[in-house]
Amino acid sequence: MNALVCGVDEAGRGPLAGAVFAAAVILEDPPRIKGLADSKKLSEKRRDKLFEEIKQHAVAWAIASASVEEIDEINILQASLLAMRRAVLALTPQPASILVDGLQVPRVAMPASAIVRGDSTVPAISAASILAKVARDAAMLELHAAYPDYGFDRHKGYGTALHMAALQRLGATPAHRRSFAPVRAVIK
Repeated sequence: MNALVCGVDEAGRGPLAGAVFAAAVILEDPPRIKGLADSKKLSEKRRDKLFEEIKQHAVAWAIASASVEEIDEINILQASLLAMRRAVLALTPQPASILVDGLQVPRVAMPASAIVRGDSTVPAISAASILAKVARDAAMLELHAAYPDYGFDRHKGYGTALHMAALQRLGATPAHRRSFAPVRAVIK
């Protein structure tokens, strides 16, 4: 059997609200799931379909997050790496190595490599990208139910004109990242 290689990616580094999510996925070699790609290049409907296929057919998968409080305490980069570490450690079986989208790798015991645009070129990273994005979007819909006046269902926490107007009008919610300048500006 080939050594197990895990793909890792995160979703939600840029938004002003909500947790940052990460996923870790080990796929069969070669992968049996067709159509894997960077989650940002897929329609919501296609992501949702692939989300279920990945969970059904992956050798192993895990989704983890780092909270708004953790983001504010240790910064968004470190919180992203923490969510990635949590996802990798939640896998059974554990991988022999990990491939991470981007420039940085989480602190883990196994060898780890960063691959720029890995979510477009490595199927296991694409799968992780999809799991993290779908999970984060679902969490943002829950935030929308709690704070409907902010439009989280539409902008998913990103600093759009709609979101900035709601922040100015209503102030910050407990789900907003206080360490981010646009949020800090409305807290006073």
